[in-house]
Amino acid sequence: MSGSTKSSSSLPRAIILAAGVGRRLGNEAPKVLLEFEGKTLLERHLAALHANGIGDIAVTVGHRGDLIHAELSRLGALGRVALVENPRYREGSVVSLAVQRPRLTAGRPVLLMDGDVLYDSRMIACLLQAAPENVLLFDQVIEPGDEPVKICLRGEVIVDFAKLPEHTHDRHGESVGFFRFSASMATALAERATAYVEGGRASAEYEAAIRDLILAHPDRFGHEDISHLPWTEIDFESDVARARTEILPRLQEVAYA
Repeated sequence: MSGSTKSSSSLPRAIILAAGVGRRLGNEAPKVLLEFEGKTLLERHLAALHANGIGDIAVTVGHRGDLIHAELSRLGALGRVALVENPRYREGSVVSLAVQRPRLTAGRPVLLMDGDVLYDSRMIACLLQAAPENVLLFDQVIEPGDEPVKICLRGEVIVDFAKLPEHTHDRHGESVGFFRFSASMATALAERATAYVEGGRASAEYEAAIRDLILAHPDRFGHEDISHLPWTEIDFESDVARARTEILPRLQEVAYA
């Protein structure tokens, strides 16, 4: 989407969640600093966003935020990417969302993204160009078990969004962990995440706050099918291996400048 005629103020701002410890991988560094063919996931995020015209980017940091700071310095991006600290990063990821309240409530659409995903940059274009007011990326090919967060549909309406869905549905797919929210829904999301933290539910994952809004306003949410594009979330060593052997060869590469 580079070369777009949209003004920077009409484009969404991006929030990348990268504060977690990543215990299941056993790495000292944050997962967003995992390297694939010489590029960290963070560098790849920045390249994909810039290729699609998104320059207003903030990263929630916690565990070893100094290493993320160093990587941004290496990339020459310190002045262009805001770092927002989550000192309670060992709690649920809803805290990492809540600390981004000033950006979520600033009257702009928002892209919210998990940091631990290797993906094709065309996914960002799909997210930006999708018709619904608020969009979740949907992959029909889903790993078995309770680990994937599921987007559950009845017809074309999202009726649940959880690892363990409670509502009956016709079909489901896996959530990529990438979302686009309108300005008003981003504000509602900030309020919901803050309510979780201040209400003693800081152990919750951020998806719980999104689920609450979907269940309250199903007519305002939609999904975009990206099953044709390569991506993987990285939680385990097996995910790293799959990323290197199956996903990397299929990516449309873009450079960060």
